[in-house]
Amino acid sequence: MSTPSVVLFDLDDTLLDHRGAVSRGILRHVDLSPGHLVVDDRDAAVTLWHSLEEQHYHRYLSGELTFAGQRRARARDFAAAHGVSLGDAEADTWFDTYFDSYRTSWQLFDDALPCLDRLQDAGTRVGIITNGEPDHQQLKLDRIGLADRFEHVVASGAVGFAKPDPRIFHEACRLFGVAPSDAAYVGDRLETDAIGAAHAGLTGVWLNRFGENVVAGALGHGTPVGTSALAAAQDAAAAAGVRIITSLDEL
Repeated sequence: MSTPSVVLFDLDDTLLDHRGAVSRGILRHVDLSPGHLVVDDRDAAVTLWHSLEEQHYHRYLSGELTFAGQRRARARDFAAAHGVSLGDAEADTWFDTYFDSYRTSWQLFDDALPCLDRLQDAGTRVGIITNGEPDHQQLKLDRIGLADRFEHVVASGAVGFAKPDPRIFHEACRLFGVAPSDAAYVGDRLETDAIGAAHAGLTGVWLNRFGENVVAGALGHGTPVGTSALAAAQDAAAAAGVRIITSLDEL
C-alpha cells in the first residue's frame, strides 16, 4: 500500500491519557469532597468509576441518554454504591466538582507530540475523529496544547453518528478531500476505532498500549483479560486488515 496522505487520530487514550486522568480525578474528588461519601477501598472505587463511565457513556452514544444525562447517571450510581442518594441537581453538582479534578489531571502520553512532529515533518496532514461533544473535546485539545495541531476535528456530537459507524470516517475524509483508501485511522479500541475504520475503507491502526491487558472496548475499556482474549483480538485485527502497534513511536 502507498503511504496515507492523511492520518486521523482518536483522542482519549490515544493521544490524551484519559484513563489515567479519570483514575486520578475520581480519587482527588473523593479526597476533596465533603465527608458525606466515604470510600474504604480506593482501588474498587476507581474500577467502579471506570465501569460506570463505560456503561453510561455508551448509553449517550446510542442516544439513550443526553450528554448531561450520562454524567448524572454516573454520579448517582457511584454515590449509591457508597450509601449516598443524590437527586438530579445534587448529581449534577457532584459531577461538575469531579470534572474539575479530572480536568486538572489531563496530560498527553509521552509519545504523542513526537509522533505528531514526525508526521508534520513528513508533510502528512493530521486530524481527529472522536466520540463526544465537540465543545468538551475541544476543551481537552486547548488545555493540552493541541488546539492548532489538527486540520479538522470531527466529533460525533456534531455530525450525529459515532464510531464505528462508517459515516463518521467518511465525513472526515470528505473534509480532507481524500478517498478513504488514502487515509489511516489510529485508535486504542480495536472494534470501535481500528476495525471500524478498516470497514469504512481506511487503513485501521490499533494502538494496543497494554499488551496482554487488553481492555474491554479494545474489546472495550476497564477490565484486564488474558492471553486468549488478546489472541482473539489479534485474529480479529488480522481478518480486518488492521495494523497493530504498541506505541505511537511505531506509527
